[in-house]
Amino acid sequence: MPTPPKRRPDSARRANRIIQQRTLLLLALLGVGSFVLLFFQLYKLQIRQHDELQNLAVRQQTLRTTVEASRGMIYDRNSDILAISSTAENVCVSPLDIARNEQDQELIANGLGEILGVEPAYILDEMKNTASQYEVIKSKVEQETADKVRAFISENKIKGVFLRPTSKRYYPYSSLAAHVIGFVNANGGAYGLEAVYDEALTGQSGMVVSARDRDGRPLLYDYEQYFDAENGDSLVTTLDKTVQYYLEKGLEELESRYGTGVGATGIVIDVNTGGVLAMASLPTYDLNAPAAIFNQEMLAAGMSDEELSAAAKDLQNVQWRNKAINDTFQPGSTFKIITLAMALEEGKVKLSDTFSCSGYLMVEGAKINCSKRTGHGQQDLITAFANSCNPAFMNIGMRLGNTTFYNYMKAFGLTGKSGIDTTGEASGFVNKEIEYSTLALACYSFGQNFNVTPLSLINAQAACVNGGYLRKPYIVSEVLDQEGNVKYRHDTTPLRQVISEDTSKTVRDIMEYEVESGTGKNGKVVGYRIGGKTGTADQIDGSVTVSFTCCAPADDPQIMMLLTLSNASDKTGTYRSGGNMAAPVASSVMAEILPYLGIEPTYSADELVGADKTVPNVVGLSLDAATAKLKAEGFSCRGIGAGETVTDQTPLGGAIVPNNAEILLYLGAEKSTELCIVPSVVGDSAATANRKLTDAGLIMSVSGASGGSSASVRAISQSEEAGKEVPAGTVVRVQFSDGSVRD
Repeated sequence: MPTPPKRRPDSARRANRIIQQRTLLLLALLGVGSFVLLFFQLYKLQIRQHDELQNLAVRQQTLRTTVEASRGMIYDRNSDILAISSTAENVCVSPLDIARNEQDQELIANGLGEILGVEPAYILDEMKNTASQYEVIKSKVEQETADKVRAFISENKIKGVFLRPTSKRYYPYSSLAAHVIGFVNANGGAYGLEAVYDEALTGQSGMVVSARDRDGRPLLYDYEQYFDAENGDSLVTTLDKTVQYYLEKGLEELESRYGTGVGATGIVIDVNTGGVLAMASLPTYDLNAPAAIFNQEMLAAGMSDEELSAAAKDLQNVQWRNKAINDTFQPGSTFKIITLAMALEEGKVKLSDTFSCSGYLMVEGAKINCSKRTGHGQQDLITAFANSCNPAFMNIGMRLGNTTFYNYMKAFGLTGKSGIDTTGEASGFVNKEIEYSTLALACYSFGQNFNVTPLSLINAQAACVNGGYLRKPYIVSEVLDQEGNVKYRHDTTPLRQVISEDTSKTVRDIMEYEVESGTGKNGKVVGYRIGGKTGTADQIDGSVTVSFTCCAPADDPQIMMLLTLSNASDKTGTYRSGGNMAAPVASSVMAEILPYLGIEPTYSADELVGADKTVPNVVGLSLDAATAKLKAEGFSCRGIGAGETVTDQTPLGGAIVPNNAEILLYLGAEKSTELCIVPSVVGDSAATANRKLTDAGLIMSVSGASGGSSASVRAISQSEEAGKEVPAGTVVRVQFSDGSVRD
C-alpha cells in the first residue's frame, strides 16, 4: 500500500493557534458577559433598589413608633378652654413576640377584650399576622383603662402586649358651641374650626426608633432614638362661653315652646368688629361623642332601637349641620331693616313721608297681603316700620327700582358667601327676576322670594346699625404658637361702607321705636334701649319661619342678635309670628347677656319701679333705722315680732331683687324655715301674677312686655317651676308677652 503523505508541521501549529484563539475569544466573551450580568445585577441592587432594600433592612432591624403631636387648644375670648388634647394611650400587640414566646392568645384576647370593651374575636384575628410587631387593638384609651391593661400584663407576665403614648381630643363643655368648634376623626379635623384650622392645630408628629436583633427582639435603650413631636398651634376665638350658654338656653326654650323638631338658630355678633360672640343651632350634638344622637326627642322621637340604628347616619348629618351658615331661608320682615337703609341712603324716603295701607297691594295682577288684613290706614315711615306694613315697604322698594335694589343687596353681601372661617357656608340665592320684575321687587322689599343664610342676614343688619360698615364675620381672632406668640391676628378693617353714619343713626332710631311701640314690643328689656325687627316668613315648603333681630344699646350698638325658628307651630294657641314667639325669648336672652357684658342699664322713671337692686343688710339696726335705709333704696318693709332690733330679714342682705319688693324684718320673732310652694302664673296678667307670688311669700321680677293695661299682655314663662318648694323671698322671674302682635 502506498504510504500517506505526512502533514506539514507549520499547518498543525497554525490549526492549534486558531483553536487557542477561538478558545480565548470564547472565554473572553463569557467573562465579559458574566461581568456585564454581574454589573447590571449590582447596579440593580446598589442603585435602583438601594432605597427599597435599605428600608427593608431598617424595617427588619428597627421598630418605629409614631408619637402624636399634641393638638393645639381652642380658647374663647376670655381664655377659657373650649378644646384640649389630653394624654391617652394606644393599646398594641406584637403578634411576632406573642407567637415567639408562645403566649396564651385566648387569655390575651379575653383579658384585653373585657378591659377595653373589644370583641375577643377581633383581637385574636389581629394576632394572626405573626410577621407583624405592631397592631393597634384600641386607640386613645383613658389613663384609668391604660393602668388596668398594665396590671393585666404584669399579673399574667405577658410578652407582646404594650402601650404607646398618644393624645385624645377633649371638649370640656360637651355640646356648647358644637357647630362652631367641630370635632376630629381618624383623619384629623372633620367639621368647624377643627377642620378649617386643622393644619395649624395638628402640629408635627414625632417618632421613637427602637433597634432589634435578627430575631426581632428589642436591644438596649442605648440603641433607641427619640424624635420630639412639635405640638400644634392654638386658636383664640371671638366666642364667649357665657354668651354662648345664654343663647343656647334661649334656643332650647324657643324650640320646646313653639318648635316641631325642625330646629332653631341663633347668632350674637359684635357689630363693631364682625366677631361672632355666639352661634348655635338645634338640633345639636356632644363634641365628646359626635356619633351619638344627642337630641333624640327632636330627631328620633318614637323610633325603636332598630330604627334608630338604621337611621343613625342620616340623623348624624342632621345634628352636625350648622343651620346658621349651612342653610338658607326667606328672611321675611327682618329684611325691612335693609330695605329701609337703602331707601334712606338714596333719599327715596324721609321721616315725614306717609303711606296708605288697605290690607293688600296689587302688583302685576298679584294680590299681596299685609299682616293686618284690614289695613293700617295712613301712617308715617316710622309707624309703617313699627307696624311691619308690607304695602308700605313694597311702595318703598318700587321707589328704589330694580337695579338700585339689587346693587345694594350685593353691597350688603347678600348675594354670595360672607367668607367666615368655618365649614359649609352656603351662598344666598337671588332670583334673576329681581333685575327686571316689579313683582319680584315688591316681594323682595319685605323679605320674600329669595334666600339668605342667617349669618349673611345679621351681618348685613349689623352694617345698618354700626355706622354703615360691612365687615367680614370671623371666629378666630388669633393663632398662637407653643410659646404663646401671636402668629396671626384677624384684621377687622371694614370691607366697605354701604350707608352713611347719618342713615345708620336714623335706622337705629326707627328700630328702637319698633321695640317700644311696634311689633317688637315683646323684645323689650327693662333698663336697656333695644332696637329690633320681627319677622314671619312663608317658606317654599309651606312652613313658617319666625325670627327676631335686635341690637343694644340702640343709641350705640355693641351687639346684635338674630333668633330664627323653622316650621313654627301654633300648638300652644299662640299666633305664629316673630313678635309673639321669637321676640319674648330674645328679651330673656338679652336680659342675661347685656349685664354680663358690662353694658350698664339706664332706667327710665317708670322702669325704676321694679328695677333690680341689691338688698341692704339691716340686721342689728333698729326698726326705724332699718326702715329708713330700705326706703332710701326704694324698698318697702314689714316688721314681724315685738322687738326693737332687727334680728333677721327676708330676703337676706346682698340678694338682688326688684326694688319694689317688700322686705320682711324679724324683730325678735323666729324666722320661719317652712318652704313656699311656687304657684303657676303662666297665662296671668302682671297684676294677678304679682299677687299670687306675693301671697306665696315670693318676689316677682318682670321681663318682656308687661307695661300698659292691655288684656293681651300675659305671662308666658316663669323661672321657677310651678309646684316647686323654695325658700321664702325667692325671686321668680316672669316673662310677659303681648299676644296681639301680628308679625
